[in-house]
Amino acid sequence: MHIQDIFRQHPTTISFEFFPPKTDEASAELFQTISSMQALKPAFVSVTYGAGGSTRERTHDLVVRIIRETKLTAVSHLTSVCHSREELGTILDRYAEAGVFNILALGGDPPKGLVGYDRKNDAFQYASDLVAFIRSRAKLPGPNGFGIGVAGFPEGHPGTPNRLKEMDHLKRKVDAGADYICTQLFFENRDFYDFRERCDLAGIKIPIVAGIMPIATRPGMVRMAELALGARIPAGLLRAIGRCRDDESVAKVGVHWATEQCRDLLHNNVRGIHFYTLNKSDATRRIYENLGIADSGGLADYAV
Repeated sequence: MHIQDIFRQHPTTISFEFFPPKTDEASAELFQTISSMQALKPAFVSVTYGAGGSTRERTHDLVVRIIRETKLTAVSHLTSVCHSREELGTILDRYAEAGVFNILALGGDPPKGLVGYDRKNDAFQYASDLVAFIRSRAKLPGPNGFGIGVAGFPEGHPGTPNRLKEMDHLKRKVDAGADYICTQLFFENRDFYDFRERCDLAGIKIPIVAGIMPIATRPGMVRMAELALGARIPAGLLRAIGRCRDDESVAKVGVHWATEQCRDLLHNNVRGIHFYTLNKSDATRRIYENLGIADSGGLADYAV
């Protein structure tokens, strides 16, 4: 289903993100996890995209398999890092032929092994240019073309310290043809509400989906902060985790914190919630149970 149709049908969406494993065995295990999560009836699922060649192919293979073997709508991440225009065009044509209609267009980072990589060799240096390229494709998967999402940063983009210019950059991505914004993970809802209001002031009117990732372990929390390029961990959450004796307790605190974030977001008319699952289902399932929801379609009747 096209992402525009999804947002038209669902006042609030619930979605999940996965990343392609590096081995065939892990890929098979992940697909079973994804298949089992169909019971939660997410509005869509997304698959991340690395700059390495093997990871790129696994992203393609996983997204196509989701489309062909499940009832889920899949969104494929795409970056222009290490790609020419011709290569990007070929990727989009392959997706169109496979029935993959939705892309999350990202600036992306070079592979860790490519020290000093010069992005001037890439087709596009900015996500807004990639969005425009996707929107301009002559070979389209339907009357609306590809559905396109872009990233948003409630706590600020690490590459743009000037928050005014940051919003200008986001507006360029929207004006280039983005259909929705999916935010980086955050732990303090006030950051999201401020970001949403600043988007409105900038004339950005497309749906904004909030990115949520429950903390599962103390080391995982540190990696999460690095993954999110400096995500702020509120003192209250740090205090709660500091009381935990083991990772089992940390996971319970993480689920509780994320549940309360989601409850508050739903009460404040969030357009969507996107769970960064780290390829696991337990935390997401517990949050669903805590909220008392069955699927995205049932959120219209969520009791405030």
